Amino acid sequence: MIKTLKEDIRTVFDRDPAVRSVPEILFCYPGFHALFFYRLAHALWVRKVRFLARFVSHLGRMFTGIEIHPGARIGRRFFIDHGMGVVIGETAEIGDDCTLYHGVTLGGTSWAKEKRHPTLGNNIVVGAGAKVLGPFRVGDNSKIGANSVVVREVPDNSTVVGVPGRIVYANGEKIGAQIDLEHGQLPDPEGKALSCMFDQLRALERRVRELEGAGVDKSDPREQKVI
Repeated sequence: MIKTLKEDIRTVFDRDPAVRSVPEILFCYPGFHALFFYRLAHALWVRKVRFLARFVSHLGRMFTGIEIHPGARIGRRFFIDHGMGVVIGETAEIGDDCTLYHGVTLGGTSWAKEKRHPTLGNNIVVGAGAKVLGPFRVGDNSKIGANSVVVREVPDNSTVVGVPGRIVYANGEKIGAQIDLEHGQLPDPEGKALSCMFDQLRALERRVRELEGAGVDKSDPREQKVI
């Protein structure tokens, strides 16, 4: 347990440039606190002490605003940045070296008592407010853009953005325009589509004005008929 806590502390130093000291992590980082509560609750869960596990998990939610079901499986060097509003369901599985930002939901789409939450591979980044819903896998080294809603399988080495989530980078090949894979600089397909639509509307308005100006017979001001 002590070894795991030390690794969790090193992970915070690696992922957050704002951190300055170990005491700051121990007292001021809700993501670290939530992970501590989870590891304790999960240890109880796998030993079939289910009620106490849920109670410890509930305490963690009260103190941090982060809800992690004790039945979830989380790998090493997991990091939750800021953390408020993060929800991780019972059958969710998270690999090693994953990062979640605030407002992320790893949720289910069924009430059946079966695998109903997503599985994240290794080295995954899920942006703020993103929702990953359903019992499918998000492949290794993938990124989910902020506020995206992902409801289907994501291949390895992919970037997904939008509602519903669209793959804009997959299997080492870019899909569409050149993109930057930095978390804060992901493309916005909805914004691009709206911009194209407005460009088309402006072009149509110009064409209509040209046709109106060319088609009116001004020789008879009483009739203003079209030639």
